[in-house]
Parts: sequence; C-alpha cells; structure tokens
Amino acid sequence: MAVDSSLSPAVVSTPPNEKFAKALEFIEQMTKNTDSVQARVLGEILSQNAETEYLRRFGLGGATDRDSFKSKIPVVTYEDLQPEIQRIANGDFSPILCAHHISEFLTSSGTSAGERKLMPTIKEEMSRRQSLYNLLNPVMNLYVPGLDKGKGLYFLFVKAESKTPGGLVARPVLTSYYKSDQFKGRPYDPYNVYTSPDEAILCCDSFQSMYTQMLCGLLMREEVLRVGAVFASGLLRAIRFLQLNWRQLVHDISTGSLNPRITDSSIRERMTKILKPDPDLADFLVRECEGENWDSIIPRIWPNTKYLDVIVTGAMAQYIPLLDFYSGGLPQACTMYASSECYFGLNLKPMTKPSEVSYTIMPNMGYFEFIPHDPNNPITLSRDSPPRLVELADLEVGKEYELVVTTYAGLCRYRVGDILRVTGFHNSAPQFKFIRRKNVLLSIDSDKTDESELQKAVENASVLLRQYDTTIVEYTSYADSSSIPGHYVIYWELLIKDSSNPPSDDVLAQCCLVMEEAMNTVYRQCRVADNSVGPLEIRVVKNGTFEELMDYAISRGASINQYKAPRCVTFTPIVELLNARVLSAHFSPTAPQWTPERRV
Repeated sequence: MAVDSSLSPAVVSTPPNEKFAKALEFIEQMTKNTDSVQARVLGEILSQNAETEYLRRFGLGGATDRDSFKSKIPVVTYEDLQPEIQRIANGDFSPILCAHHISEFLTSSGTSAGERKLMPTIKEEMSRRQSLYNLLNPVMNLYVPGLDKGKGLYFLFVKAESKTPGGLVARPVLTSYYKSDQFKGRPYDPYNVYTSPDEAILCCDSFQSMYTQMLCGLLMREEVLRVGAVFASGLLRAIRFLQLNWRQLVHDISTGSLNPRITDSSIRERMTKILKPDPDLADFLVRECEGENWDSIIPRIWPNTKYLDVIVTGAMAQYIPLLDFYSGGLPQACTMYASSECYFGLNLKPMTKPSEVSYTIMPNMGYFEFIPHDPNNPITLSRDSPPRLVELADLEVGKEYELVVTTYAGLCRYRVGDILRVTGFHNSAPQFKFIRRKNVLLSIDSDKTDESELQKAVENASVLLRQYDTTIVEYTSYADSSSIPGHYVIYWELLIKDSSNPPSDDVLAQCCLVMEEAMNTVYRQCRVADNSVGPLEIRVVKNGTFEELMDYAISRGASINQYKAPRCVTFTPIVELLNARVLSAHFSPTAPQWTPERRV
C-alpha cells in the first residue's frame, strides 16, 4: 500500500531549518502509521465525549473501540443534527454533542438562498487547525525555495460575525482564524510575511479592505513572491477591482494621500507609516493599466511572482483559463483541503497541474470514514443497521467515496458531502482528488445533472469560443420550469478580448448544442425521445453581473472568503438579478444525439 513515500520532487531544496525538518518528519510519521493514528484519534474523541447526551443516547456505554462505535452510532447529515445544534445555539450548554464547552459556531458558505449551516467548534480545535497550517510552508519550500526572501500578496477578508440566541458567536472558519490570538499574535516568520496589514484584513468593509490590500500590494510590488486568495474566484475579484479602481490607486501612490473612502481609523493610522509619494511607481502603473491590456497583468506588475496560491479544484477549475490569462501561465498551487466541519489535509506536491492535484488527509485531524460512491448502485444508510464504512487506510485506488467525519468538537459520523477519488498513497495514507460536492443538480423531469457534468459541458462549449479570443468569466444555471416543457438555462458572463471579432449568434447557438451533447444519457433521452425537456438556453449577461451577485450574497451574510458563485440557482431574487442583466439569449438549434440502445 505504500505507493509513494517521498515528499521530495526530482529537484528539491533541503529543509532550511530544524523546524521545517521536524514538520516533514511529522508528516512521515503520521502517514506511515495512518491506521494506528486513526484508532488513537477515535479513542480520544469517544473517551473525551463519553458522557455526552448524544453518545449516551445510542448506548455506547463508554466504549472507545471501532466495532462498538460503528455498530451503534448512525451515519448522519446536518438535518439529523439540527435539533441538537439549535439547542446549543439557543443557550443550552449542557454536554449535548461535546464534553468541552462549544466556543463558537463556524458557518458554512451556505446555499444560493443564503442559508448557512452552524458547525460547533471548541477552543482546542484552533490549535489543531494551526498545526496543519504549520505544515504548508515546509512542504512548499521543497518545491519553491527562498520564500523567506519576500512577501505574499494575499487577499484575505473577514465577515462581521453574528450571535446566536444563546450568545455564541457564529462566523466563517477563516474569520474565526483571522480574529484569533494565533493569527493576530503570531510571531514573526519570514515565510509568512504578508503585504496586507492586519488592520486591512480585519476590516469588515469589503471595499476598504480590498482597496487597502491592493494598494499595499502595489506599493510592495517588487517584494511579492506569491499572489493568492482562498479561492480562484477571490483572486479574480481582486484583479477586477484593480481594473475598476487603478486610477484612484495611482493617485494615492503619486500623492502619498489615502482615498477618502477609507474611513477605518486603524487602517488610516497604519497607512500613514506605509504610504509615501512615489511618482515613478505611479507612472509605471499608468503605463501598465491605461491601455486596458490585462494579459499577464500579474507578472507585469508583480515581476517576482513565482506562483499563484489559490484553490482551483472542484468547481473552481473553470477559472483556470482566466487565471492563466492574467498570470501569463504561472503555476497555480492548491495547498490545503479544509471545511467548516474539519481541516482535513494538504497537498504534498503543491506545484502539480491543477488537474493533477491530490490531497493527503492527515489522520490526526479527525476520524475519517468513507461511503463507497457508485451513482448506479447507491448504498442505503439506515439508523437501524448502520453500514460498514471503509477505513482511511483501507481505501482502493481509482474508486470514489463520500467523506464521513467524526470530530473532537462533537460531530459523529457526519456526512460532509464531498465526493473524493483515491489517486494513490503517500506511505499508508491515501491521496484524494476532489471530484465535487454531492447532489448539486439540475433537473426538469427524470434527468439529473450534477456539477461535474455541467462543468464538463461548459468546458466543451468554451472550445468554440477560442477562435474568437473569448473566455467564459463565470457561469451559473437555472432549471426553468415556467415554459412547457421546461429547459436548462445557463448564464454566461464573457470576456471578449477582441471586440472587432465577437462570437456570433450562430456560434453561441452551437455552444448550446455542444453543451447538450455533453449531458448524460437520461437528459438526452428526455430531449429526443420523451420531449420532456426543451432546448438548452444560454443567456449572456453584462460584464460585472457575477460581481453584483457576489455583492448581493455578501449583503445577506455570506463570507467574502468562502463565497463561491452558485452553479445552480433557485432563489427568486438571484434569478431576477441575472435576468435583468441579460444581453442576448441563444438556444440549441437542434436536438442532441441519442439512440434507443442507451435507454438502459
């Protein structure tokens, strides 16, 4: 099972200090002893929480072994735990899910309708999450040495937290981290120096925060060695911000004065120590920006950038072409796999191509089980007879699984909803490719289209746009049942780089057909034989529409860090916003290919 036991690429740097060496050795120890570490973690969790209401309810009786746990504790979803979570949120601080006091709730990124899940956490989890962060730079140094010689331009944001009726703070996981003592009181580390001052990161006003972070990034442009954000969409939003605001940024740099829209007193005080008149830099930025040529803008402005640090796996993969355009093809490093429920692991080969990214789950972060995932033969989960889920160390290469986690904070056998494919092993620890979130669907009739199918269809259609130097900036979808029959609506925001040669109506209609050809057999049967699904429609929206969509979500409580454009929308105000921005609509000119032999 020990397929890959080497952390190092063909040409690597040696660890620069004892701290890095110890971190790499820790990774080796954890991954060589995956199963025993998992047994220890489960034992610790069950022992710690033995007297909780939840474990007592299922008659675990203080047992800490796997067999007892698996035979008695059910596999659950958020909806199953919601009554207990709501009690905690309302102020019941008895040991319901966890023996330790629930310190706060971490909120999920939520649905397109703005609903957010509350994930309980405890203070001890902050140290566990920090321990995973501490592994990132030792691994990255193997591939990109010298990161201690410059700074990182990272666009990092917080969201103003809310409080539950019982007085507990509820906020996104990254807001929790940025506001923690671990972040604010972090010791100086030459490998983790940001251009963005903490005052800007911690400002809840997204404009003031983004403006200040971009301004500091420009002022320190020659020191920047890496550029990043949490998700690819966040970095693209920052580039868009530069496109819209470069003139005011240049003015501030030229005069040494700060935009009056920046009213946060802590930011203004900090910027008096950073911002000085620099006419030469201002002139340089004017030359780079005034021609509206944004090809390779990142290395042009930040010439020492070695890579982009962004998540481009899963739904973020569709941003890769646009990132390539703005970065001139710089490597895109995906370093970490985490969620509000639990931090899972890291990418031990962070400079691989985005399509080849695999994450190694660290077995000390929580207890992990896996439901074999086969859409054609789904496993039925029953409280009366809990299924025998697969252990972390027993997974098989090439197979897909749904992730189930048990955490120190009290989640037991919780279905995260991520579908993962095993790509190999590092020592005895499996490595995973993130495939998609489970059950993100479009459906009109008996057809069901998931996120990965939709993305593949968009990618296929985008090929037709290349000869017109046009890129899909963003997309989402909507199952329009107002017509008879209903049909799929795909909203596209396009970047047309050559305005003299835009894609024609006929080309966009062909894009509709190419998308339909990429759909599954059931969809095409509904279109061709059953006539229960109408022709697919592409609606091209105005530039900036998806930025408005993000602003709307943020105004309703979404986190700028965690926000991801929804791949399917149902919330009426969002659909209305999109439809109000439509420039043109295009339909498939004919039905896709389908033959009766595929009816099985």
